[in-house]
Amino acid sequence: MKTAVVVFPGSNCDVDAVRAIEDVMGLQADMVWHSETDVSAYDFIFLPGGFSYGDYLRTGAIAQFSPIMKAIREQAEQGTYILGVCNGFQILLEAGLLPGAMRHNDHLQFRCDIVPLSVEQVDTPFTGNYQKGQIIQIPIAHGEGNYFADEETLNQLEQNNQILFRYHETNPNGSVRNIAGICNAKRNVLGMMPHPERAVHEWLGSADGRAMFQSILTAWREQHA
Repeated sequence: MKTAVVVFPGSNCDVDAVRAIEDVMGLQADMVWHSETDVSAYDFIFLPGGFSYGDYLRTGAIAQFSPIMKAIREQAEQGTYILGVCNGFQILLEAGLLPGAMRHNDHLQFRCDIVPLSVEQVDTPFTGNYQKGQIIQIPIAHGEGNYFADEETLNQLEQNNQILFRYHETNPNGSVRNIAGICNAKRNVLGMMPHPERAVHEWLGSADGRAMFQSILTAWREQHA
């Protein structure tokens, strides 16, 4: 299984993602610059958090035009596993790979914390090693994590079981329906605001993110058995 972590100008969680892939999946992750136009060699592509292009205009608004995004769209159609975390999630929304949009947190503050999430669906390559309804502790660090979509889109996400994670008990940003992470209809693209790559060792405050990386590896091995 070949893995890649995309680096945009302003990415700052790319090394965290590489370390998580190495530590949990036991795989080498290539750091791929955003000007790359071919990522067809990779089975798993991680879009990390940070402030791509300084978040000018809007979070992810400029990064969606990076040359690599055309290649990522093509790979999404081919079924490649794609995970966007925080700024990576915002880029996936701007690129149209996931529905909806991101707004400033409703309290207009940057929030950095470890928050409880409920696992809503487990029939995806990203969540297979969790239990449905499991409460996990995952860090957040964002000022624009207030997910929004119109009622029709939200109802469609609910009907298709595309909401994979919700904030549990407390909503740190005002996200509609407590949404913390969604996938596409094909279930191979996930965007989420919390950072599973920062929760892979107990000494980080939580190891609950490990199951996501283990899920991806398990799903790929089953697909290629």
